[in-house]
Amino acid sequence: MLLLCLAVLCLIASSPCAAAPPWNSVSELHSLFTASTKNKLLLISFDGFRWDYDRDVETPNLDKMAQDGVKAVYVTPPFLTITSPSHFTMLTGRYVENHGVIHNVWFNTTTQEKKQYYETQFVDSYWDNGSLPIWITAQRQGLKAGSLHFPGTAATYKGEIVRVRQVEPRFYDHSNETDWRLNIDKVIGEWFHQQDLDFVSLYFGEPDLAGHDYGPDSPERREMVQQVDRTVGYIRDKIQDHGLTDRLNIIITADHGMSKILRGGLVEEIVLSKIPGFSFRDIKFQLLDYGPVGMLLPKEGMLEKVYQALKGSHPHLRVYKKEEMPARLHYSNHPRLQPIILIADPGYIVNGFLPVNFNKGDHGFDNEDMDMKAFFRVVGPDFQKNLIVDPFDLVDVYPLMCHLLGINPEITDGHLDNTKHMLVPRENTGGDNKSKYLISELQLTLKSNHYEHFDQVYLI
Repeated sequence: MLLLCLAVLCLIASSPCAAAPPWNSVSELHSLFTASTKNKLLLISFDGFRWDYDRDVETPNLDKMAQDGVKAVYVTPPFLTITSPSHFTMLTGRYVENHGVIHNVWFNTTTQEKKQYYETQFVDSYWDNGSLPIWITAQRQGLKAGSLHFPGTAATYKGEIVRVRQVEPRFYDHSNETDWRLNIDKVIGEWFHQQDLDFVSLYFGEPDLAGHDYGPDSPERREMVQQVDRTVGYIRDKIQDHGLTDRLNIIITADHGMSKILRGGLVEEIVLSKIPGFSFRDIKFQLLDYGPVGMLLPKEGMLEKVYQALKGSHPHLRVYKKEEMPARLHYSNHPRLQPIILIADPGYIVNGFLPVNFNKGDHGFDNEDMDMKAFFRVVGPDFQKNLIVDPFDLVDVYPLMCHLLGINPEITDGHLDNTKHMLVPRENTGGDNKSKYLISELQLTLKSNHYEHFDQVYLI
């Protein structure tokens, strides 16, 4: 490393060029100085894997991962506790009201148009809302990033895309274990091993679907958790086969949990059309029937009438004006959020004209509810072993990832202080100090030669 630094210093010092180098050159310098000291990172999300799903089924591979690394009691996802908002929080470290991906559904209140989850993935303006996902930040700082099926992968951000990517097909079978293994082979064998990527995000759509279709307490959900566990074992085996164990950190987590939906018997379902004093004739736009949260845009002059009709109308329905939303939810300060927000208690769905949502399990509830908490495991050369840590927020995963990759984060709502205790303590050595000194000299040399982007060469 010292010889490398001296060589670069000599090269730059002898250059007659007084203009700033191109951005790619600076990025390459950053990559050059960090490649030998920073390990690779794989972020994996198993959609809907509740924090306690490993308690009622044998999970030997997840247990082994916890012994070899770190297990959090649970992580608290952001509100709204659904797929796209929560995953974009993972990628940006921002609360939902700050990054603007407020729902799985894209909508236009003027035209009444709505795009469901899959179509919304391709609406660039919905994702490119001011917050950069970690893929783009890493690429801008000289690293190579990839993403397979992760929510947000298909979008373009400030004219950039994640350069290595695979977007799921429209009618993809999220439960197919054979496809899971093919995707893992691609990520580990091709992207990390052959293409030498630094960071990859990998998404699996289960056990979320099993929880929706059969309920979180069902044998089908337990079988899917066993499939997840087998997959974790396969991932670690492939990493070992390709000689990446000592160079690759793995973060495995989820976007939310799952709660059993109450129906039948004495359960009084929430159906807005049956509430006295409420009329859809007073509503200009509605986003309902997608789970426990709904949004309403009343017609002009009708907000107070609609609010008063709904507030207190059902014992398990909380009704808020947008500005009255609890601050802890971070779900009020964005123009996409509608004037009236409805939140059902755990086990209930907000229905519009009549019940059309018949999921046996669902999510989207208040993130303080224990059923919404997600699981979290990490393993790799930068993490301690056989450690269980207290809960923290999913928003804190982003600064942790930036730290592991050695990149400067964008503006974030998360804090590295909440996760750094999971890391192996680093000791300063004389060699490290010499490297830092030489790179400081490199920065000064760049400056003296009028390189405008000299500050992009970072200390190791």
